[in-house]
Amino acid sequence: MRNEALHLQQMMEASKRPATVLAIASGKGGVGKTNIAANLAICLAASRKKVVLFDADMSLGNLDVIMNFNSKHNISHVLNGQRSIEEIIHVGPDGLEIICGASGVEELAELSEFQRRRLIGELTRLQTHSDAIIIDTAAGISKSVMAFCLAADHVLVVTTPEATAITDAYAMIKVLVGNSFAGRISLIVNMAESIATGKKIYQQIAEVARRFLNAEVDCAGVILWDERLRRAIRKRKPVVLAYPNSRVTSSIVALAAKLSKGMAVRGDSETFFRRIVDWFF
Repeated sequence: MRNEALHLQQMMEASKRPATVLAIASGKGGVGKTNIAANLAICLAASRKKVVLFDADMSLGNLDVIMNFNSKHNISHVLNGQRSIEEIIHVGPDGLEIICGASGVEELAELSEFQRRRLIGELTRLQTHSDAIIIDTAAGISKSVMAFCLAADHVLVVTTPEATAITDAYAMIKVLVGNSFAGRISLIVNMAESIATGKKIYQQIAEVARRFLNAEVDCAGVILWDERLRRAIRKRKPVVLAYPNSRVTSSIVALAAKLSKGMAVRGDSETFFRRIVDWFF
C-alpha cells in the first residue's frame, strides 16, 4: 500500500508542469521594456493563463507606477524576512499576480547569502502553481540581469529602430550566446513605424547573429508606434486597458497570442530559480 501511495505521489509530481519563464530584457533603457512586460502579462492573464509578473529590477523597480497601484510591501521585505512572497503579491486584472521590485536595494550579486537563499526559496514556489512567469529585468547586461536571463526558458530582447538600441540588443544576444544560454532567444522590435520596418530590423539583427554567433534569433513580434501609448502612461494605465482598440494594443495582443502557443520549458531538470542559485554559487 505504501509503495502504491509513493508511486501515486511520484506520478502527481511528474504531472506538475513548471511554469514557462519569459525574461523581458534590453541592452539599454528607454526602449519600452517594462511597458511590454506589463501589457503582455495582462493579455496572457486574459487568455485564462495563470501568470506572475515579477519586477526583477532590484534598485529602480517601477511596475507599480505603470500598473497604477500603491504597494506597501515589495521584494525588499521578502529579502529581509519581513514578509513571505504571498504577502507582497498584488492581484491585477484577470488574476494576474504582480510582485513589485524595490528602490535602492543592492544588485542581486551583492545580496547576502541569507537574502539570496530567501529570495530563491520564496520564488521557487511560484513556478509550480503558474503557467507563465514574466520577469521584467533591469536594463543592461549586469550580472544580476544575466542571471535572470540565463535561467529563463525564453528571453525576449526588446529593441527600437534607433541605432544605439539595435547595437545594444545585439550585445545582449552576444552575451547570452557567449554564456551558452540553453533557452530560446527572440526579438521584439518596439515603436516601429510599420510592420515592414520592424521586420527589416529583425532580419538585420538575426542575420548578424547567425553569421557571427552561429545563433538563431526568432522574431517574437513588431509593436507599432502609437501616440496613445504616451497618453496611457500619463494616465498610469496599461495601454491594453486604456486603449483596447489602438494599434499598439493590437500588436501586443498578437504578441501574446504567438507566445501563448509556443510556451515550453527547457529540457534540463532544474527549476528556473535553482539555475539562478547555480549562477552565483
